[in-house]
Amino acid sequence: MSQSIARSGTRHEVIAKNSMSPLEAIDVAYDRIEAERDRNCWIHVRPRDEAREECRRFMARARAGESLPLLGIPFGVKDNIDVAGMPTTAGCPAFSYIPWHSARSVERLVAAGAICLGKTNLDQFATGLSGARSPYGSCASVADARYVSGGSSSGSAVAVAAGHVAFALGTDTGGSGRIPAGFNGIVGIKPTLGLVSSRGLVPNCPTLDCVSVFCNTITDGEAVLDVIEGFDPEDPHSRSPQDLSGGRVGPWFRFGRIAAANVECFGMPECGELYERACERLSQAGGTPIEIDFAPFRETGELMFNGPWVSERRSAIAALIEIEAPPLLEVTGAVLKSALGYSAVDAFGAIHSLYRLRRDAEKIFAGIDVLMVPTAPRPFTLEEMHRDPITLNNRLGYYSYFANLLDLCGVAIPNATLSNGMPMGVTLLAPAWQDRALIGLARQIEGKCSSAAFELKSRA
Repeated sequence: MSQSIARSGTRHEVIAKNSMSPLEAIDVAYDRIEAERDRNCWIHVRPRDEAREECRRFMARARAGESLPLLGIPFGVKDNIDVAGMPTTAGCPAFSYIPWHSARSVERLVAAGAICLGKTNLDQFATGLSGARSPYGSCASVADARYVSGGSSSGSAVAVAAGHVAFALGTDTGGSGRIPAGFNGIVGIKPTLGLVSSRGLVPNCPTLDCVSVFCNTITDGEAVLDVIEGFDPEDPHSRSPQDLSGGRVGPWFRFGRIAAANVECFGMPECGELYERACERLSQAGGTPIEIDFAPFRETGELMFNGPWVSERRSAIAALIEIEAPPLLEVTGAVLKSALGYSAVDAFGAIHSLYRLRRDAEKIFAGIDVLMVPTAPRPFTLEEMHRDPITLNNRLGYYSYFANLLDLCGVAIPNATLSNGMPMGVTLLAPAWQDRALIGLARQIEGKCSSAAFELKSRA
């Protein structure tokens, strides 16, 4: 049975209105988690008393005058990101370990007073975009339990959309921080590669991995990004700080769009109609639409999982676990096995192609301020995904696979709802280090594309 995303009592609106104390908000979060275990969005939840005690310590520090901008805000962490004292499984029970130290992004959030409630479900080893590749159960969209939630950061998105936590960390290699946001009617922020430290992440494709943020409004996401961003000399993939102001997008801007005839929806034309409506709203918000050649982006996306970058994924996971052993799901093993078909010659050929495609993308962005694409082509049911897990999974990444390969930042925002009740989002993309300009534009049009009303408030 379908379930409305905007049902009363979600979104942690109690925190937004400051109508409850941090301790009461923690209890509300746990009550919701316990009442909805069938969502399969949590792998590990820390004891309630432990979270309450940490919250009390933070409250005492705040009373003593310490600035804790996220005091008492509950959040979740995708289970391929380390949290000290909590098991990290990456969706593979045989891989489980308990780290001594949290990932750098988690350390920063806790230092700001946020309360981590536990670890969220994911496609095994972050290999997938469906949310249906986990031994801990499939995650369905909060809008309709028949449909996929999107992955691999499925649990994080569902936990936010269901109102279990105010925000959650995910990761994004080929769309994992955007696809689940689109299918659950929330916001997903994918930063520039290296803007947020990846220290403490279970590697997937280390050169393309980044921490992402799921939240209910752009304001929430920027507040979280303000806390977790920053150069980390201990992370070899962290990049030296750049000018993040990126200039503000003014009231009049140019946005790239895909020509209506070229919008790929894989047999569900209504999804294309919703994209057209988003383009119309963006025009009404001051944007001048520029039809772009999507071919360079499509060709780049094909390199991600139909090219040798899957070999980096196999290399990273093989360093952690015996990938031919039974603990891996069959579909995970099949994806990693495909890497054996690529040679070093193939890898260098793909790298050379990528350099050409990056130049093509640079030329396109020289004529636009932002590119808007559907977050995903269309939703699929869990039944469809289980029947054809590789083909349909790759179709989900049609509009997302290329972003990290082309060094883009992105913000996924809600757009509209299909007649079947499933939300369909759009994603705004811009070149690296344009994060703040992109967030500013997303905030400018947020009210026109979404009815979300939650706003994260400082308790400092």
